[in-house]
Formats: sequence, C-alpha cells, structure tokens
Amino acid sequence: MKILLATDGSVHSKVAVEEVANRPFPVNTKVHIVSVYERMSLINALGPMGVSHEYSAEIDHNAFKAAEKITINAAKILHAKNPTLIVTTMVIEGSPKSAILKEAETFSADLIVVGSSGHGALEGFLLGSVSQAVALHAKCSVEIVRK
Repeated sequence: MKILLATDGSVHSKVAVEEVANRPFPVNTKVHIVSVYERMSLINALGPMGVSHEYSAEIDHNAFKAAEKITINAAKILHAKNPTLIVTTMVIEGSPKSAILKEAETFSADLIVVGSSGHGALEGFLLGSVSQAVALHAKCSVEIVRK
C-alpha cells in the first residue's frame, strides 16, 4: 500500500499524522510525507517601500526549512509508533492543492491522508479548502482526518 500523507504542521495535520502512525498497516506499506510551501510572490515583495530580493529569498528559504522540519517531525512520529512503515519525506514549492494532487499521481498513491481545519462552509469557500480540493480531484482514495 502507498499512502501520501500531506501535512502543514498545524494541529489538524498532526492529528492526521497520529492517525496514520497508530494504524496497523501491512508490512512494507510506504508512507510518503509531503509538506508544501508557497513562495513569496514578486507582487507581494513589491511593497510601498520595496522589498529586496534577498529578503524575499530569505523568507522562501525559511518557509522551505520550516516545511522540511515538519516532514522530519512527522517521520519521527511514524517511525516511533510504527517501525514497519517505509517512510519518505518531500518538501514541495507550489500551491498545496495542486502540489498534493500531482505528487500523489507521481507517487502512485493508493490513499491520500490530510487533516481538516474544520472551517465552516462560508470560511471554506472564502479560504479555499485544501482537503476539499484534494478529495474532489484525487484519482485515488482520500481520507480527511478531523480533530
């Protein structure tokens, strides 16, 4: 079985990580942990006083390092609770909705597991729910874990 576990380090994502860690999956189950970050766009970087490219590059680097730490911590939890899992990690730059779907196809995932922030209908519509987009467009099964 191949599972793509998408996490952003939020409380809701941590619940999804714990859920996967506590399940008795078959031996040799592969779990691919993915965290997606978005680069600071050039438009956002051009404030009234101007923001240097070095500053925006530093913000992007920090976002990458934070996402990397999130995946490493999730992997540690999975290894500690379920050492039979084969765990890999990846940090991806891009839009979380499309990056998760694309990586699930590349990985040939049987299941995508994501946390849900539990926003209401209006808030989800305004913010755009990653879990909802993944569930609607994935070519495999999707589990949305709620707190």
